[in-house]
Amino acid sequence: MGKAKKEEDVTQNETEPTFAEAEAEYRTEYGADEVVDVDELDALRAERDMLRDRFMRALADAENSRKRSERDRREAEQYGGSKLARDLLPVYDAMRRALVAAEESDSEADKALLEGVELTMRELTNVFRKHGIEPIEPEVGNTFDPQQHQAMFEAPVPNTKAGDIIQVMAVGFMIHDRLLRPAQVGVSSTPVS
Repeated sequence: MGKAKKEEDVTQNETEPTFAEAEAEYRTEYGADEVVDVDELDALRAERDMLRDRFMRALADAENSRKRSERDRREAEQYGGSKLARDLLPVYDAMRRALVAAEESDSEADKALLEGVELTMRELTNVFRKHGIEPIEPEVGNTFDPQQHQAMFEAPVPNTKAGDIIQVMAVGFMIHDRLLRPAQVGVSSTPVS
């Protein structure tokens, strides 16, 4: 039985075409007159690698564009109202001055007006906070910070150090992590000895 199997394998191998015969058969069947040579194959591989590289770069560029547009959207959402808020700051300043002036008066009519201005001021402050706008309220004696304060004048004042705030003229504001308006302050220069 083992001998019959070997004879079967031999006859089967004799009927299989050789590589040269298979190549000739392929050429006649598919009309291919020449086989792809090594140089052409290398050129195709180089083109494939170049196209893959361009595809990967385009994919990375698309991802960067997506991230950039997401960041721009977030910034527009957070800081989009900056111009309106900046335009409302003089209203805040005027109401604050009205409160200071009304507190100095003792008339009954002014008390009702003072209460209305205080309520309006409180509502404006709440709206600012709701939209991420926080006041910068330096106090006399604090150190001048150029990131948050704007020096309106400099004067030598006894018993102070150079760079100390000696007067606050206007409150500053931050919108989220950006400066909307610096606090306007007077700063002590080196005191006269």
